[in-house]
Amino acid sequence: MTPPNSLPERTSVLETKVENIENKLDELQEDLKEMHTGLKDQLKGMQAASTIQHAELASKIKDLETIKNKWTWTIMGAVAASGWIVANIDTISKILK
Repeated sequence: MTPPNSLPERTSVLETKVENIENKLDELQEDLKEMHTGLKDQLKGMQAASTIQHAELASKIKDLETIKNKWTWTIMGAVAASGWIVANIDTISKILK
């Protein structure tokens, strides 16, 4: 009979532990693959949402620029017309008399 903790028993215990470690590693690899896939999907969704938001913001900015330009030119025209009227008020009053 072999004494406890003999070499064959210790080898058998170590082999079992190695198998358990390999199984745990396999499980961890699967979990990691699932997490990676989930993260990729989530990032794709976030990228799509970001692209849509950027397009909407670009459209709004363009609309605001158009309005700003329209009002800028309108005000500049009104100021120019007012300036011309003030500069030529004598001539205009003579014409209207």
